[in-house]
Amino acid sequence: MGIERLAEGLSQRCSLPLSVARVLAERGVEAELAEGYLTPRLRDLLPDPLSLRDMEKAADRLVAAATTGERIAIFADYDVDGGSSAALLLDWLHQQGRNATLYIPDRIDEGYGPNAPAMAELAGGHDLIICVDCGTLSHDALAAATGTDIIVLDHHLGGETLPPALAVVNPNRADEDGTLGHLCAAGVVFLTLVQAGRVLRRMERPEPHLMAMLDLVGLATVADVAPLIGVNRAFVRQGLAVMARRQRPGLVALSDVARLDGPPNAFHLGFLLGPRINAGGRVGRADLGALCLSSRDPAEAARLAAELDGLNRERRAIEAAVRDEALAQVEARGDSTLSWAAGDGWHPGVVGIVAARIKEATDLPSVVIGIDGDIGKGSARSVPGVDLGRAIQRLAGEGLLIKGGGHEMAAGLTVAREHINAAMARLSELLARDIAGRSGLSDLRISGLLETPAATPELFHQLEAAGPFGQASPAPRFAFAQQLIDSASTMGDSHLRLSFRSPGAPALEAVAWGAMNTPLGPGLIGAKGRRFHLAGRLELSTWGNRTRVRLRLEDAAEA
Repeated sequence: MGIERLAEGLSQRCSLPLSVARVLAERGVEAELAEGYLTPRLRDLLPDPLSLRDMEKAADRLVAAATTGERIAIFADYDVDGGSSAALLLDWLHQQGRNATLYIPDRIDEGYGPNAPAMAELAGGHDLIICVDCGTLSHDALAAATGTDIIVLDHHLGGETLPPALAVVNPNRADEDGTLGHLCAAGVVFLTLVQAGRVLRRMERPEPHLMAMLDLVGLATVADVAPLIGVNRAFVRQGLAVMARRQRPGLVALSDVARLDGPPNAFHLGFLLGPRINAGGRVGRADLGALCLSSRDPAEAARLAAELDGLNRERRAIEAAVRDEALAQVEARGDSTLSWAAGDGWHPGVVGIVAARIKEATDLPSVVIGIDGDIGKGSARSVPGVDLGRAIQRLAGEGLLIKGGGHEMAAGLTVAREHINAAMARLSELLARDIAGRSGLSDLRISGLLETPAATPELFHQLEAAGPFGQASPAPRFAFAQQLIDSASTMGDSHLRLSFRSPGAPALEAVAWGAMNTPLGPGLIGAKGRRFHLAGRLELSTWGNRTRVRLRLEDAAEA
């Protein structure tokens, strides 16, 4: 049965607008499951925390430390997921009148994850160290933390053996079945706090208010590009509702400096808030993002958010320079399996973003390595259907990398300069079968054809009912045929703004983010007066007191 017939059946049986029914049909949602899909409830989707190994030990130890006044340290990764995870624990402890030491490693001096000197120092002054969004592969570093207990709350791929810790809670441990492998670290932390709440309840002690923390879980889930399936959909849907209440000073301040125009959605989390939180770890102080997210003082949060906003502007300038050099290497190399580039002096704080940009430009797994002396530190980004994290981990096991790991869509690595070419050649071999199994050139999946008068706020809100949209649950994409381009101009350093119209209809605005760095921007910048077929996703824009729909343009072809 075709999508259109399925959509018509859903529309009739569930009394849904046809636009919403079409989105559900594309996702294979049957009529009896439609209500649950449209209103994902945490109580229906939340898994039993005890289904994860070591969860009981981790929650019991956390509660014991919190209720007896032990000294607690939190060692977190420097990205949004790590910062959100740390802020969750700090918030939970604060509600019980407890504080903790926050430690986030410097990306350049210390690199990703626990290191032996830092862990030894923390062990000397704390009774419990909690590693969040890191630690699963840090055997030597955790072994240096003698005389203290360690809990690891992580989601990165595990190896055959576990590090020396009291508890390692990770849905991607080698001995887990992978059922909850889609969780980000903040999701794992939230489940740990749910179990800790059960322990407090048995002790007849007050429980912190967990539902108010879902803004952090939703933020991390989107920013870490976790697939929006299962409980992740509820995390994001309810997290956005919590965020809209503007009760967390750090997120309020970040939303304000990002000029968030209207109620938050998943796009805002991934493309406006996430990059600013990450900026501290990329080109500034590694702990700024976590400190902003966990701040309870609006004035302090505003100061931290302003600093992060400035660092994000600096990051963009550095990124542009590295991106141009990296793309030139990729084009010269012409590898049809793997896009990779390496350069001396490339800032390690932007190689991950540049890898993502190259992946978008080439539709291939991408690795970008910044070299300092004899050592290269790189980040990798993958495409759907290609498990890059597992391949990177295998490279490390084969001795071609000093270290490496991650998850299916993103990974990090450290490699000796002399081994870079051999490592990338081997990585290309490992990925060749997955790449060969893909369908070739990336096609745009279109959910429907629209004329500009139909692109209304009412249609947008109808479609949002099928959200949240993101990784593994993309927003519906629409085509606009035979559109007359009224105007085309650059916006900022790399973006494109268009105005277009269907024949005899009002104009609609379109924005193509980063388009001037791809063939799309230059191909449209002189298109005034010509007709094009356009494709993209609808988004809501608020300016002054006016709310209107615009198109987030993704592709175009001259009519």
